[in-house]
Amino acid sequence: MPPRRLKPKASRAARGPSTATPAHATRTQNDPEDDISEIPIHALSLSNTTKVPIEVPPKKERVPRKPFRFLDLPTELRIEIYILYFAGTDHVIDLDADNYKRIHKKLGIFRTCRTLYLEASHVFYTTRTFRIFPTQPGRSFKTKKPLLARLSARQRRLLTSLELRLGPGWNKPPRGWVVNPALGLSECAGVHKLTVFVQCDPSDNVFEGFREADGFYEGFSKTLLDQVLAEMPFVDRVHFDAWSSVKKSGAMMAGLLDVAKARGKEICWGPERNWTDNDDDIAHVDSAIV
Repeated sequence: MPPRRLKPKASRAARGPSTATPAHATRTQNDPEDDISEIPIHALSLSNTTKVPIEVPPKKERVPRKPFRFLDLPTELRIEIYILYFAGTDHVIDLDADNYKRIHKKLGIFRTCRTLYLEASHVFYTTRTFRIFPTQPGRSFKTKKPLLARLSARQRRLLTSLELRLGPGWNKPPRGWVVNPALGLSECAGVHKLTVFVQCDPSDNVFEGFREADGFYEGFSKTLLDQVLAEMPFVDRVHFDAWSSVKKSGAMMAGLLDVAKARGKEICWGPERNWTDNDDDIAHVDSAIV
């Protein structure tokens, strides 16, 4: 049997237009998504992308910072810093139980080195007034070892101003209020100013019936001031000050002024009472009434 001859297929053009619509015909011409979809997956890997070199600035070598040296500052600036450092402490230093909280920690700077000890201690002791005898109530008021006796000889030589406050214990002065070598007044050669502050005058009539005897505390105060000035001949001026109830013409002030004049000291007046050389108590009262 002869082989069967296959009928050749008609060409696309002969068959005419096809009724099937190609998939890509529905897409927008030059659509970016088409281009992306044609890219093989392996071509999108980072290994096949072109590497663009990125210039990284070279790391700067870190130079270690040197610590700031306080002693490299000029002496004048260090002195100003010491003044600010001690600004929180009282101007008048008294023997007080609270000194440990307010002053003792500040004095720790003395233990830094010898240079700071010499400079800072000089600023502290020369810019403050130290009370000769304690006036704060409590155990320190009756102590037999006042503040001056607790200081070293070098610290006493740095002092420039002392204060003798009279009035506390006016009916019975403490036994520790005694001028003796242990007090160290003769070593306070840098003191040229002595402040005498009078808190009360027991000769006033308001103290009648309470004082131990007429003229007792006034005499005690005169003797105490005279002994203090005898130990410190280098003091050239005495600043008198008082509370508003104290009169310059009273027995207390009159006796103290006589002692200072007899020792040849210059008389000055403090800011609290605001006395002057020319005023008297009567004029002061008259001006206050007006």
